[in-house]
Amino acid sequence: MICSMTGYAVKTRDLDRGSLQIELKSVNSRYLDFHFRVTEDLRALEMPLRELLSTRLSRGKVECRVSFNAAAARAEQLQLNGDLLASLQALSAQVRARLPDAAPLSVNETLRWPGMFGDQGIDFAALSPEVMALAREALDDFTASRGREGDKLAVMIVDRVNAMRDIVRRVAPRIPEAQALFTDKLRQRLVEALGNASDDRILQEVAVFATRIDVAEELSRLSTHLDEVERVLKHGGACGKRLDFLMQELNREANTLGSKSAVTEVSQASMDLKLLIEQMREQIQNLE
Repeated sequence: MICSMTGYAVKTRDLDRGSLQIELKSVNSRYLDFHFRVTEDLRALEMPLRELLSTRLSRGKVECRVSFNAAAARAEQLQLNGDLLASLQALSAQVRARLPDAAPLSVNETLRWPGMFGDQGIDFAALSPEVMALAREALDDFTASRGREGDKLAVMIVDRVNAMRDIVRRVAPRIPEAQALFTDKLRQRLVEALGNASDDRILQEVAVFATRIDVAEELSRLSTHLDEVERVLKHGGACGKRLDFLMQELNREANTLGSKSAVTEVSQASMDLKLLIEQMREQIQNLE
């Protein structure tokens, strides 16, 4: 499977004490770069999450958000901390004995006193299995989204490869004839310029020039590189760096083709090829 470095997934699970959510999203990066946004109570899970994500991802700037929203307790589940309430009552009486004008504690202030409802805290350590299980589900969706995007990119790249093959097939048969006509013109100009120069001298100059404008080798290497692009796409996996290297090689051959061009057809073919290569390069930057 070909994967894009762009992906998104979010998973939510309702638990007895609240709602757990994990969100994954990624963009392009030369390397695998993690950024965690984890609630402080679950910070100990950052390393296990990093290890889990690393088993399935190899490139991209990945952001992982883990949040837990505690559910509000129902009134019938709440029990006052009698000892704390008695202590507050005694302390309030002592304060008012010393400061008669002091306002008594209101019901609202009393109920909001830390620990008034006993131990209502959440055992976040016990949430660890739930977090990791939900992370695996989110990772499945995340890699699937990257795979779908990668499939679209692969189709686009293959379309450009086919377009480049069409250009090569169209221009290759015309090159020998065009070059022959061009060398004939060159021979005539040399005869006119050199006057009584020997035929050997003219033939030598024409042969040297014919070698300089021969693009058969460039066209052959272009076809070989295009074959390799298709092979890499079929093989799948993390192939972005390999394909990026192939784009450099294709661009080098297209540039050489243009620099050696002696006819308009080859010059235009070189420009068309470079445009298609650039289009592929832009999309390959998104591949893992």
